[in-house]
Amino acid sequence: MYLISIYFDEETNKRIQRYIDFVAEKTGNTFMTAGHVPPHITGSAFETREEEKIKEILQERFAVLSKGKLTWCSVGTFFPYVIYLAPVLNEYANEISKEIYECLSNVDGVEISKFYRPFQWMPHTTIGKKLSNEEMKIAFEILQENFSVFEGTVTEIGLAKPNPHRDLIRVRLKES
Repeated sequence: MYLISIYFDEETNKRIQRYIDFVAEKTGNTFMTAGHVPPHITGSAFETREEEKIKEILQERFAVLSKGKLTWCSVGTFFPYVIYLAPVLNEYANEISKEIYECLSNVDGVEISKFYRPFQWMPHTTIGKKLSNEEMKIAFEILQENFSVFEGTVTEIGLAKPNPHRDLIRVRLKES
């Protein structure tokens, strides 16, 4: 499994990481912190046997993409064990999603997860994963008390392997 993710400016990273660390500390669930999962939004999950070819294609395609703004406005869950922050699906996020999909769908041997196809993608920034029922309640209370709407800038895009997170390529986005 491979992931294409977008990453954020330093201030946004610090804010999201505080939420991740606080949930890990209060619940005792360290899936995110032990796996060194950085604050991000996954734009695609896919399978391929052509890692080097994909890296080359993505490196070239990513080089033309620009930075953009996102606003995280809500807390959500994927039951039974994931809690996340949800950004507004604005024009920028939609265009990044389409760009990623179009790039991958034109490569032979790439199988894109059904959850990362046009009109099936739900952008989110995971704060806690593999939470038990009790941990989920604690995480929700933490975010209910500490979360407020915020804006951040997407500054990088990359290709990674999950569990534990390992970057394969990461590209700085150009100024818009």
